[in-house]
Amino acid sequence: MRTLRRFLIAGTGTGAGKTVLTALLAEYCRARGLRVAALKPVCSGGREDARCLHAALGGALTLDQINPWHFRAAIAPLLAARRERKQVKLSAVLAHIRAVEKPFEVVLVEGAGGLLSPLGARFDSRDLISALDATPVLVAPNQLGVVNHILLTLEALPQTFRARARVVLMMPPKPDEATASNAKLLKQLADPRVCRLPWFGMNFSQPAVLQEPQVRRALAAILAD
Repeated sequence: MRTLRRFLIAGTGTGAGKTVLTALLAEYCRARGLRVAALKPVCSGGREDARCLHAALGGALTLDQINPWHFRAAIAPLLAARRERKQVKLSAVLAHIRAVEKPFEVVLVEGAGGLLSPLGARFDSRDLISALDATPVLVAPNQLGVVNHILLTLEALPQTFRARARVVLMMPPKPDEATASNAKLLKQLADPRVCRLPWFGMNFSQPAVLQEPQVRRALAAILAD
């Protein structure tokens, strides 16, 4: 029997690094010979994130399969859809994911904004996690204030999913005094699986980044049972 594993990549807010992580996970899975799908079902303010996932998949899915709902305004998808007199329903998003995921072993679903940012009519990334029975992957910049943001986000998850959550701290371009201690403090306070990724720069080669042992170890830990 094929075992399907789903991961929902959510952030503590916009610009946390969700797309970078999702694309790296997709390429890492492909390099290991796993059949992987990476989806960003709903987005607003452009489709750059979806195009990044499309490139990482090497043509395994079309852009519209990766991102079927996209809206022009760079605001919460719920409001962006309303401006265009459209509506996204949870049932439709779930039906799309389940139809697309059939040939794959690993499915990466990237949310938009933070965990509770409204994606559509009365649903958010937390609802997707519950409905898909997905492992939550919480992404945040490794800087002052992140411990509070991560603890609040973990608290917002249902308890069964909180226990399964992975936390990924993305190194900022300029570390601050809290950067070195955030992971250890999070382990002491909540004991999630915490991984750290270095700063890659503004323009980087994903294949080159995937050669770095630190990056491979972090991605393997995120995907491990």
